[in-house]
Amino acid sequence: MDYSKEEVIQYAMEEDVKFIRLAFCDVFGKQKNIAIMPHELGRAFDDGIAVDASAIAGFGDEMYSDLLLHPEPDTLMPLPWRPEHGRVVQMFTSITRPDGTPFVCDTRSLLKKAVAEAADAGYEFTFGSEQEFYLFQLDDDGKATKIPCDEAGYMDIAPDDNGENIRRDICLTLEQMGIYPESSHHEEGPGQNEIDFRYAGALKAADDAVTFQRVVRTIASRNGMAADFSPKPLEGRPGNGFHINMSLKPFDDTGAFSHMIAGILGNAGAMSAFLNPTEDSYRRLGANKAPMYISWSEQNRSQLVRIPAASGQYRRAELRSPDPGANPYLAFTLMIYAALEGIREQMVLCPPADINFYTAEEAVLSRFEKLPASLREARDAAEASEFIRRHIPEEILSIYCKAH
Repeated sequence: MDYSKEEVIQYAMEEDVKFIRLAFCDVFGKQKNIAIMPHELGRAFDDGIAVDASAIAGFGDEMYSDLLLHPEPDTLMPLPWRPEHGRVVQMFTSITRPDGTPFVCDTRSLLKKAVAEAADAGYEFTFGSEQEFYLFQLDDDGKATKIPCDEAGYMDIAPDDNGENIRRDICLTLEQMGIYPESSHHEEGPGQNEIDFRYAGALKAADDAVTFQRVVRTIASRNGMAADFSPKPLEGRPGNGFHINMSLKPFDDTGAFSHMIAGILGNAGAMSAFLNPTEDSYRRLGANKAPMYISWSEQNRSQLVRIPAASGQYRRAELRSPDPGANPYLAFTLMIYAALEGIREQMVLCPPADINFYTAEEAVLSRFEKLPASLREARDAAEASEFIRRHIPEEILSIYCKAH
């Protein structure tokens, strides 16, 4: 949906909209919102809606707590699980200080800037995400347990797969919101599911990734389940990944595509603190097809970067290390800048690693650089990286590199 300010106001009047949720994310990518009534839309578009941000992670303290949310009309979407009469809709926002200066910890605005710089360089990057999640049963008090909703395996079907109807409801709900899933299936873990998305521009893809988690949790709850996106919900079972597929336009620039991958590989370790931002993230890496070594190959799923079999507009690179704890705006921002660095400097892509990292001998593995093995190592790598310091504001870097 691509609305103007005037069209949003008209839509609210004609579609019996009673609440407009102005959405934004904290620095870790957790969605927040404030709801306004339709008669406040004009003020929201003209002046912004003030919020006290002192209790939001990374947004400041009581001394500098006032921020303004500015809705972006082209992000308007209905929330289909709300009543038909007295409808509820959502718009993402940009964030400024009261004096009009952009708020430095608005990660969505950082991604906007990266997209603009890529366009200035003559490139456009599109993203398709694959997010995994577990469905757990609730206890008698309605609290989440660690009991999976089923014991099904990879791409199993009902009745073994108890998540089939929930995935169906999720996909249909997303479609009503203008978000188009590409496929869905049961994953390897018990009660584990995956839904994949069509390619979209960076900003929409990040908005959709944030919205997706909210929709999944909402639909799961309505079905008496709890959705868990944490990177390692069950010991000894597959973790949840947030595999990010990245394409490059123009499609026929094969040299730039190789440089793009080289740039991402060259900065992979430094980006880990943002792609894998929790202690549990590092319990996932290196097991059950989650990568540990900095490498690439075609189709091989034990690699950090996999190049699926495709050509032209369908050619893409899949980064397999991120997990759903990552802030999509920061993840896509860093991937764009890493790709641009690779293209600008014509970084040479190393030979493909056509080996299985889960069965290879130590003598072979020792030739490859590893991703950070812990959150502390990842934070140290980020703090020491000139690349990270060029593209991540000091305020955000400081928040990510301290214990939280």
